[in-house]
Amino acid sequence: MDANVPGKCQRAGCANSIPTALAGLQLCLDHFVDEAFVRTDLALGRCREGRTIDPAGLQCLLSDALTIVNNLEEGADEPKPEQRERMLELLLILANLQEYVAHHSVQIERHA
Repeated sequence: MDANVPGKCQRAGCANSIPTALAGLQLCLDHFVDEAFVRTDLALGRCREGRTIDPAGLQCLLSDALTIVNNLEEGADEPKPEQRERMLELLLILANLQEYVAHHSVQIERHA
């Protein structure tokens, strides 16, 4: 099964293929994971500072986790150890963030 869609990553200077799960974003797996790490770091920073968390931001992080799982599944036949390691690390961080939000007094920002 070909897990890539026609086309290359839209990041300047990147010629990596786009996985099927990232077709809508037009990003290669490496750039998607880079961006997901940035989003996760920002959310963790807000938690550490005791600031509110935007529910849409949390939903985006959960969506990142699902995308990562889909990519792990698609690439199961041809694993790239570095990519797998980064994706698994990100999943662990996202799971820890979810637990932190669920068990601490992190407030979810409510829009009126």
